[in-house]
Amino acid sequence: MRHLSEKVDNNNNQYKIIAVDDESGIIDSLTVFLKHSGYTLVGCTDPYEAIEKVKNEHFDLMLLDYMMSPIHGDTVVEEIRKFNPELYIILLTGHKDLVPPLETIKKLSIQAYCEKDDKFDQLLLLIESAFKSIDQLQMIKNMNIELKAANEKLEKAYLETIKLLRYTVEAKDSYTRGHSDRVSAYSVLIGEELNLYNKDISTLKIGGLFHDIGKIGIPDSILTKPSKLTEQEYNEIKKHPSIGRQIIANATIFKDILPIVTYHHEKYDGTGYPQGLKGKDIPFLARVVAVADAFDAMTSRRSYRDELDIDEVKKIIINCRGTQFDPEVTDAFVNILENKFDKIVEIKKKYP
Repeated sequence: MRHLSEKVDNNNNQYKIIAVDDESGIIDSLTVFLKHSGYTLVGCTDPYEAIEKVKNEHFDLMLLDYMMSPIHGDTVVEEIRKFNPELYIILLTGHKDLVPPLETIKKLSIQAYCEKDDKFDQLLLLIESAFKSIDQLQMIKNMNIELKAANEKLEKAYLETIKLLRYTVEAKDSYTRGHSDRVSAYSVLIGEELNLYNKDISTLKIGGLFHDIGKIGIPDSILTKPSKLTEQEYNEIKKHPSIGRQIIANATIFKDILPIVTYHHEKYDGTGYPQGLKGKDIPFLARVVAVADAFDAMTSRRSYRDELDIDEVKKIIINCRGTQFDPEVTDAFVNILENKFDKIVEIKKKYP
């Protein structure tokens, strides 16, 4: 065990400690002892001043007296935890019987407590242990930051690859060009009309952009056919949700849009594809994109037909309420068509 008379030569001065005790004699003793051990110490006899110092300066460790005036140490910790949940705190007590309940120590994230004595040997051991813990936590934090940066870099590269695939599809299919942008925008409109959470609206936006990514696996002869598809060709087209799922399934950044890509052609009555899901078994955001996707298909010019009149489209959507489309989503979109059609026009102009 190290004593005050021993010479200390280390890098302890890299750490900054604040000691809080309403007895100036304790602060003086701690200052001398810790300075000799190579630590930098700031002392406070006023607990309110200490709270302000921690709020405005960086400290690695707090040595805090429990029985103080005008407020006790647990109240000081309560105030500090409101803005600094990470500060390492060692609670000092004049007697072990005065230690606060274990529940309080856990609740306030007090890492250790120590009885005061003249030699401070036990306290020094706790301080050394504290800084080892702080260093380890910082190392873990740095590793997590590096890992996150690496993952973000990898996900960004994957996203760019998927974007390239999407643009490849659009380059060979004049209908698909602009279609995904419009479906994305219509889906967001519906999400806002339904008062969905921002996270869901963001998922609708991205899901709409990539919902047809699986068409990259459909032969050009089918994708660009100028006439109506045969039953066999249509069966090939119906594979694109499953192909899309395979493309994005292993990317963490696409986990939220996976249901949209996979199930946007399911129908509320169970007659859709690829799995024939029915009603609420179909993920809700996929039900939203299904309406947006169908609307854009009907209001876009195809090689084998002109775009449909908006009144006719509205009738079709209403007639498909509860069969092809989710009733709640249908009602929201019909309300947009009837009362906010200017937003539909804006989207069509933006993504012709």
